[in-house]
Amino acid sequence: MSQDPKALIEQSPMTPMQIVAVAMCVFLNALDGFDVLSISFASPGIAEEWGIDRAALGVVLAMELVGMAVGAFVIGNIADVVGRRPVILAALVIMSGGMFAASTAETINTLLIFRFITGFGIGGMLAATNAMAAEYANLKHRSLAVTVMAAGFPVGIILGGTVASLLLIQFDWRSIFIFGGIVTGLVIPITMMLLPESIDFLVQRRPKGALKKINATLARMKHAAIEALPERKEKPKVGLRHLFTPAMAQTTILLTAAYFAHIMTYYFILKWIPKIVVDMGFAAPLAGGVLVWANVGGATGAVLLGLLTQRWSVRSLVVGTMLIGAVAVVVFGRGQVDLVELSIVAACVGFFTNAGVVGLYAMFAQGFPTEMRASGTGFAIGIGRGGAALGPIIAGFLFNSGASLQVVAIVMAAGSVIGAFALLRLRLKKSG
Repeated sequence: MSQDPKALIEQSPMTPMQIVAVAMCVFLNALDGFDVLSISFASPGIAEEWGIDRAALGVVLAMELVGMAVGAFVIGNIADVVGRRPVILAALVIMSGGMFAASTAETINTLLIFRFITGFGIGGMLAATNAMAAEYANLKHRSLAVTVMAAGFPVGIILGGTVASLLLIQFDWRSIFIFGGIVTGLVIPITMMLLPESIDFLVQRRPKGALKKINATLARMKHAAIEALPERKEKPKVGLRHLFTPAMAQTTILLTAAYFAHIMTYYFILKWIPKIVVDMGFAAPLAGGVLVWANVGGATGAVLLGLLTQRWSVRSLVVGTMLIGAVAVVVFGRGQVDLVELSIVAACVGFFTNAGVVGLYAMFAQGFPTEMRASGTGFAIGIGRGGAALGPIIAGFLFNSGASLQVVAIVMAAGSVIGAFALLRLRLKKSG
């Protein structure tokens, strides 16, 4: 009988219960995807109704990304103290409330506040689900589990974008937020039933009733119960200061820098596609369709990268996709003659840029050990989301100053190149 459930999970084949847990993380990330991009689908209607210019719209598009930065930074650290599961449930409550509130906004300032609140919940969710997916997977499939989890983000945008396009035919932009709030609220009881606390977390932190909770989850996995918790050589290192010890500082800094730079490029594309397409003369529902195609490419790229991690280094794959993605963004900036060509190019951009993003999530799981996985991921996402917020804002000011789409695309593509060079300096060690 194994007295180390963490080692048992890492070395044993994946059980149906583990697959369900990872699938729930995929679903939760899909929900994040729609909630984040709901503002992009709504932006043409908001701009038309309120008469705001591109610079102001850039701030509106970026506000939940600022919330995500704060949420990931703050809640990610909490998830390493109180657990992944309570943080995920709290994040769902915050997200649902923020989405419903956004549908009631009557001024830009109130909309900014409600989008910040929504983003705060999403940021905490990302840090916790990334850790949860990694910890429910065995070592053989850990990178695959995390990349597939991250692939849920564009899948949520695809499904949600399809619904949003249909809603915009009959209703105004507020219907998108109402739909998102309802779906997010309905997910809370499902999560409570299907997603127990991470065994890795319970072994490391040992809260009250840890042994009982571990054995209950092991039973759901069809594994034998353990009689006692395994011996622990030292107290877990929890807290942001441990991310900057000599052993961790380089990993923390380079992963954060790479995420910051690349996510700036990624969110320029995601946030501005609908408005760019509308400005080309196409209707808002058709603009939403182009964004959906960008995320079809993103989902495909994420899954393919996950499969490739079974054979090749995650770092090499991510560097390659970042560099190719930068080229694709520049090509997008040249402009396309019709909606079909625009959709194809957008899909290619999504394929490579999102593959880079999900690969970074896999690198977070590798680079940060269990006791600081959520806080490390939360720190990298929190600081990195500054780049996500800067992307739409910088693009908005460049557009407002008279810069062409080609010039803006070249400037924004530079983020992926910088991110790739940061990763070339990184050497990851295997983490528990």
